[in-house]
Amino acid sequence: MAYSLNSKLCNLEPYEPIKGEFAIRLDANESFININDILNNEISGAIASLKLNRYPDAYAAKAVEAFSDFYNLNKDFVTAGNGSDELISIITSCFLEKGDIVAAFTHDFSMYSFYPSLYENKVLNFKNDEQSLTIDTDKLIEFCNNNNVKMLIFSNPCNPTSLGIEKADVLKIIENISCLVVVDEAYMDFWNQSILDEISRYDNLIVLKTCSKAIGLAGLRFGFAVANSNITKALKAVKSPYNTDLISQKLVEILFSHKDIIKNNISKIINQTELLYKSIKEISENNSIIEKIYEPKTNFVFIKTKYSKEIYEFMLKKSIAIRCFDGYLRITSGSEYENKKLIEALEEYFKEQE
Repeated sequence: MAYSLNSKLCNLEPYEPIKGEFAIRLDANESFININDILNNEISGAIASLKLNRYPDAYAAKAVEAFSDFYNLNKDFVTAGNGSDELISIITSCFLEKGDIVAAFTHDFSMYSFYPSLYENKVLNFKNDEQSLTIDTDKLIEFCNNNNVKMLIFSNPCNPTSLGIEKADVLKIIENISCLVVVDEAYMDFWNQSILDEISRYDNLIVLKTCSKAIGLAGLRFGFAVANSNITKALKAVKSPYNTDLISQKLVEILFSHKDIIKNNISKIINQTELLYKSIKEISENNSIIEKIYEPKTNFVFIKTKYSKEIYEFMLKKSIAIRCFDGYLRITSGSEYENKKLIEALEEYFKEQE
């Protein structure tokens, strides 16, 4: 008798990033700064001295300590994960039960809906405002309380909208709903509204942090969950014993010990993002192709346009990869050179449409 996949698996399609080689990659919100160019000797020496025949520290203690010191956190409130994706999967599968209701936003990271669906939870999408893409916090609180939501999960600032919910409003949400609240601060290093310093005050809060964006270590797959001692104890109990590898732990430890380098890199990224936003806004003022450009709180620019697919395909022909959504484009800020080539290509597209 042939084996058949169960119903929740049979129609799933693997995640497919953009295929092919492109001169400029502005599609994945990565940092344009390669940390290996800055710390090559220290990184090479550290890797050479590792005992790769031994299992890594089960709790990534030194990496957690370096991360906690950088953000001025109690290290006992931090759990290391194999990227934020693993942590989202663990939280969803272990802190919820089958049939529980999860609330996410209509415009947000797709994994917030994927994992709950995979683990047989029901996902309810709270709608962003159609024009501004912002969130009405009072309506959100009412939505969660009226629908018996067991977990609310969202990114702040938001991927893909590039917008943010201010700290006071996030705390208002946490204080007025009884469910678990997971706030993914993957892009918060580019904005100054973090709630990390409020962790110990709440028993229903988890904040996620990643090394893939501002920190510039997307190739390592390393993230952190920050929560009170009760939730942290549970997270450490349910994660796999050796969920982060030895090399990643060491490189994360090294980079977080170089605070000035991280802060300088963040400043460079913010500066380039502001310039990219202003440049796109300037060249699109006299045409009707771009409907709206959202002022970013992230390292990317989000654009509303009914020509999203056409612009996306035009950019690919120019060997520039950006991210296409239905009616929107998301463009990661690159280096000065990369942004310049992007703007030149966009100007060329506009001229062809005149």
